[in-house]
Amino acid sequence: MANLCEFIAKPLLQRAGIRIPRGEVVHSPEAAFSAARRIGPCMVKAQVPTGKRGKAGGIRPAKSAKQAQCAAEEILAMEIEGHKVDTLLVEEQVLLLEEHYIAIVSDPVHAGPLIVHSTAGGMDVEESSATSPDAILRFPVDIDFGPDAGKLSKQIAANGVRAPATKIAEVACALYRVYRGCDADLLEINPLAILEDGGVMALDCKLALDDASLHRQPELADHAAAEHASAREAEADAAGLKYIELSGNVGILANGAGLTMTTMDAVSHFGGSPANFLEIGGEAYTKAKDALGILLRNPNIGSVLVNFCGAFARTDVMTEGFAEAWLDLKPEIPVFFSVHGTGSHEAVRCIREKLGMEPFERMDDAVKAAVEAAHGAAR
Repeated sequence: MANLCEFIAKPLLQRAGIRIPRGEVVHSPEAAFSAARRIGPCMVKAQVPTGKRGKAGGIRPAKSAKQAQCAAEEILAMEIEGHKVDTLLVEEQVLLLEEHYIAIVSDPVHAGPLIVHSTAGGMDVEESSATSPDAILRFPVDIDFGPDAGKLSKQIAANGVRAPATKIAEVACALYRVYRGCDADLLEINPLAILEDGGVMALDCKLALDDASLHRQPELADHAAAEHASAREAEADAAGLKYIELSGNVGILANGAGLTMTTMDAVSHFGGSPANFLEIGGEAYTKAKDALGILLRNPNIGSVLVNFCGAFARTDVMTEGFAEAWLDLKPEIPVFFSVHGTGSHEAVRCIREKLGMEPFERMDDAVKAAVEAAHGAAR
């Protein structure tokens, strides 16, 4: 996904009829001072394309222009999630009664857009949603017709929301129009402030575009930033490998994106946690040593799961490359194999003769063994 900063996303909301605070974009402490003199009590906010800015200290209140200048000086010296802060948004402080969360996401379960609303908005929305899942409402949207404001309003009101359900539903519909209009994967307001006058206002906004649609959004694409890559992800990209780092402890290496994702799902199904997405299908099998080296440099990995399934690609060629890499790198971590399809007899013989290991006949058994080994390593 290509992420946009708050100061780019908020004007899109405003044009759709959603209220936003008065604010100015600045790039220096002196400019923050001047903006705060015009605005009054304000919030000084780091503009980087990532979340958790508040918890990182990148969003600070200021009662005076001098406080805004000091806050700006400190925030501009920060790096948040790998992003150097060079732009700030100075916004008016707003008196509010409640903080809500509302978003439109592309949801694979419903095969379409999903409106998500929660009364537990703010910095701790993830923790609140985990402890109070009933506070979250989900509304699948028929992409051909869009959301029904009346039905949305009734469902929000039925959940015991004290805030004006009709206005929240109107915001949701406006948010959906922006989501469709800019080919978004995610459009989020957190928090959506319920004001003392009964109105609602977007105090923050996160916008992530579908990478495949950037050619249709040239103005937004110029401001978009790709998700920040870890050191290993950057290394893999430079080597021409598709690698995404996750938080689990079962290292996965498979051929083809579909099989790799299926393997990740199987690991989760059997109680494990994938450490990565890494596929070496096509010509990438020639980069087995690079791929294995990147995977093994993740200190969280407790086991390696290799899943090859050949149709046009030959599993024996891929296995030969992996075996050579394994013998060269000599890792002291358990590895488990599932190999099927074209060239599998030769591949199995290679694993037995070169590595002295026995592949599993069933993929599920290989997955279970890898999950169990990773659990054992974590204890």
